[in-house]
Amino acid sequence: MDQRELEAHVKALTKSVAANEPPENAIRLLELLKKDAKPTEEMLRATKAGVFVGKLRANPNNDIKRAATELVIKWKKLVEQEKHSKLHKSKMAAAAAATATASPSSAAASSPVPAAAPGPKKAFTGDPENRKHKTDGVDLTRTASETRNRCIGLMYDGIAYRSTDSPTDVLARAVSVEHAVFVHFKQDDESADYKKKIRSLYMNLKNKSNNELRRRVMSGDISPTKFATMTDDELKSEDQRKKDSELEKENMKKAQVPMAEKSISDSLECSRCKMKKVSYTQAQTRSADEPMTTFCECMNCGNRWKFS
Repeated sequence: MDQRELEAHVKALTKSVAANEPPENAIRLLELLKKDAKPTEEMLRATKAGVFVGKLRANPNNDIKRAATELVIKWKKLVEQEKHSKLHKSKMAAAAAATATASPSSAAASSPVPAAAPGPKKAFTGDPENRKHKTDGVDLTRTASETRNRCIGLMYDGIAYRSTDSPTDVLARAVSVEHAVFVHFKQDDESADYKKKIRSLYMNLKNKSNNELRRRVMSGDISPTKFATMTDDELKSEDQRKKDSELEKENMKKAQVPMAEKSISDSLECSRCKMKKVSYTQAQTRSADEPMTTFCECMNCGNRWKFS
């Protein structure tokens, strides 16, 4: 599909949505674009196809929203591949030009030259407490997406905190972690879940009491794929888990202290005798961001239970 055909299909899609035609028409056009259109970045800019299709991700029809999201993801991949291809060709051309201009006056110049061995990794010598990608002078441009590059920066800052590993190693690990999160959330860098997970991982890495987590992520003991799917509880340090457990036990004890006078609710019903003579009390038995626990006792049959 060339630029003219792309533009015609996008116009037809625009007209269909604007005229409130049956959703099937728009979905059919989106599927056709997904199947046949392989636009370059220049084509997308010229036709503004990416802008219009991107807006359809907020369409109230779920099928149109899904088809538009899948198409945007495909086009983003194509543009990213195009940029990588251009960069590769540019480097190859520069290398060829350098070879062509090299002096052939000596015999050594015409002989194959072995590639130079990579230099030693630059060790980190600054303050680990205040370490960030900006202070380390790290270039985060690793993808064609600004959002993903910023997320790589967050992962770098979290992993580098209190670390003395070289910037090269920290960056490699940060890129791997971001990629794992990106893949886990279906390669959609505009997904709210993708961004939320990146922020959660960053906050846990920056937790001063979570040195073990940073060490295990950096060493590879926790793989990027596993790290990208760990729950909030799994991300906590062992000390934090113990504190939470002790807090819950302490609050449970406080909540179960007998009261001189009990409050009776006429809205709570006993599951055993079906009477609405239930006394209750509430207590914060877990961490502060968790809901309170309600302790109930039936004044008719003595049945006890609790719920959050």
